[in-house]
Amino acid sequence: MIVLFKQGCDASVLLDDTSSFTGEKTAGPNAGSLRGFDVIDTIKSQLENLCPNVVSCADIVVVAARDSVVKLGGPSWAVQLGRRDSTDANLNSANTDLPGPDTDLSGLIAAFDNKGFTAKEMVALSGAHTIGQARCLFFRNRINNEDNIDPTFATSLQANCPTTGGDDNLSPIDTTTPNTFDNAYYQNLQNKKGLFHSDQQLFNGGSTDDDVDQYSSDPSSFATDFANAMIKMGNLDPLTGTNGQIRVNCRAIN
Repeated sequence: MIVLFKQGCDASVLLDDTSSFTGEKTAGPNAGSLRGFDVIDTIKSQLENLCPNVVSCADIVVVAARDSVVKLGGPSWAVQLGRRDSTDANLNSANTDLPGPDTDLSGLIAAFDNKGFTAKEMVALSGAHTIGQARCLFFRNRINNEDNIDPTFATSLQANCPTTGGDDNLSPIDTTTPNTFDNAYYQNLQNKKGLFHSDQQLFNGGSTDDDVDQYSSDPSSFATDFANAMIKMGNLDPLTGTNGQIRVNCRAIN
């Protein structure tokens, strides 16, 4: 989700730092958390060998996002292709546009609204947290200081996330079914087992509680809404035609 959200679906987040700009990989929400760049590199290398200068890094990211969801048991959706890649990155924008793990509900709604997404679409997209790992740094405060958390759940996490040190220790965001794309994320929220502060904000007596209830009890509606929201995110300000370029190396402009 992060890869598609910030500047639009243009693969800007894949760019390494240059003398002209600082890339987005070191932005607060990305640094040490956004991984798998080597997977994109491998895909790009194989595609360049088969059909040089045809498939953009942006298209690779969108297809990989869809296929990884399907591989883990989630829904599929039609992916539109033809995007081109950006020739720059914007660290400041990444730091200001991306909602962090300590964001309150109002901030989450505002951040997604700024990109044209409804609050319900934001809740559906948050369901991507049914897979993935999180660094201790980003949930330490929640498991030690927040009240709207199941105490047994908090204690179980504290062993791998001490009050000091261990910033890079990883825990699954969805501890129930960490390797399956399903609706357990929402059931966790109902049980006060959201890993991030921002996760639990979706079910904390606020305006999105009903959406969490719906997705928790109706996995098919979650699958449909998530797929539709991912299509919308994949169409977020794409570069097409003569704009941008098709990078030969996803980490650098041509």
